[in-house]
Amino acid sequence: MTTERVEEKVRETLHAVALDGVRAPGDLAEQVVRRRGRRRFSQAAGAAAAVAAITVGAVFGIGGSGAAERDRPVRTAASPEGWKPWKSDAPGAGERGCLVNGSALYCSGSKYDVAKVDANTGERLWTVRVNREGDGIDHPFAVRDGVVYAYRNHTAKKLPNGDYMGGTDLMAVDAGTGDVLWAVEMPQDDRSGQAAMLIDGAVLANTPSLRTMSALDPLTGKEKWRHTWDKGIVCQRAVLSGVPYLLCTRDTEEPHDTDVFRLDPATGTARKVTTVPGRQQLTGTSGDRMVLAEMKDAVGTDRQLTIVNSSGQQTSHPYRIKGAPANSDVVGDLLISVSWQGKASAYSLTTGKTLWTGPVGVKMPDKNMMSGIASPVVSVGQGVVYFLSPTGDLSGLDLRTGERVWRGHVDISRPGPGPGIRNPPQLLLYEDVLIARNGGSKFVSLLPRIGD
Repeated sequence: MTTERVEEKVRETLHAVALDGVRAPGDLAEQVVRRRGRRRFSQAAGAAAAVAAITVGAVFGIGGSGAAERDRPVRTAASPEGWKPWKSDAPGAGERGCLVNGSALYCSGSKYDVAKVDANTGERLWTVRVNREGDGIDHPFAVRDGVVYAYRNHTAKKLPNGDYMGGTDLMAVDAGTGDVLWAVEMPQDDRSGQAAMLIDGAVLANTPSLRTMSALDPLTGKEKWRHTWDKGIVCQRAVLSGVPYLLCTRDTEEPHDTDVFRLDPATGTARKVTTVPGRQQLTGTSGDRMVLAEMKDAVGTDRQLTIVNSSGQQTSHPYRIKGAPANSDVVGDLLISVSWQGKASAYSLTTGKTLWTGPVGVKMPDKNMMSGIASPVVSVGQGVVYFLSPTGDLSGLDLRTGERVWRGHVDISRPGPGPGIRNPPQLLLYEDVLIARNGGSKFVSLLPRIGD
């Protein structure tokens, strides 16, 4: 494992950041009809596919079967040095979401493609203004070696009717100064977790064509290598320990097997490591493993989860799905899901057994609301998984038993009439501190007083 990857893993373990998920309703195309709507549609469709394809929570050692792990008590939260509770409401700086890295938040909004915020105080440190419009559901997706990686709109031609036809650039920004280092044009408006990701020594990006992944120099944006797959094939992407993988199947209505390829991070040379029977959906990654779910049309049936490691070894377990989940995330060894009925559950990827099921502890939104519930975040050190509702309800469940150990509320609700398009709420973890964001740019930073 490279030094960069070790540092990244340590940072993930300490801060246990889980990226937010987005859910798109079936009638999105009818709701989205204007200029900004078209951009939202393409980005929301990509992000919805990404949530179905890859939701990431790569942290260590959760869900072990040892008695010591199960019996370890929940630890009281401790505040970072220099932190005090803070609130912020800065329209234009955070509607598209944020990423935590160290003691900073990197956010995106309608006015700024990237805004750096001090996680201790809420103070805005620098900004990168949007190029044209700044609506959407994307935010900076990675920080490494002092560089922030995010998206922006590129200048594009107008349509014959005068409306704006959007496009997306991948860009790199200096984390210290906010200077844009480089930008590369993407072939579509997909800003999901599948569009770009960090690998050893490069940024792997879906450019310059829809069927190509290119490794870009992280400091210059220059292409190092590219890999293109054949027409009629669709490929999902994942990264394990800095190494990129493709999961490819035929783009037809009939199900086909899924081939898993390893790409050499230095050269892009592809090597098939295994074939998984049936059409598979990438559900997440857990350390050096990919979690695949068998794709079926029917809801409420047993599905097969297949764990594939970096060498191609497969382990399969049945997984019971009771209706469409409101949210589902891979966190360490656990698949944590929340139903629209307000039940949370933890499923062990190692044993194939459901460890616990119980009330999530927050009021669930209407399932027709696009905003949904925020993706859970896990404090590995505390042994707690936290949840946030769009109305500001918070709960913390013991990660090993599902017992509720804390509840709270923050004033972040943003009233609005009925169902419609709203950016999702987001819950972030800065060491033991929770940072709750509504669908706009309203933030509340607090320390959960567990055991007090």
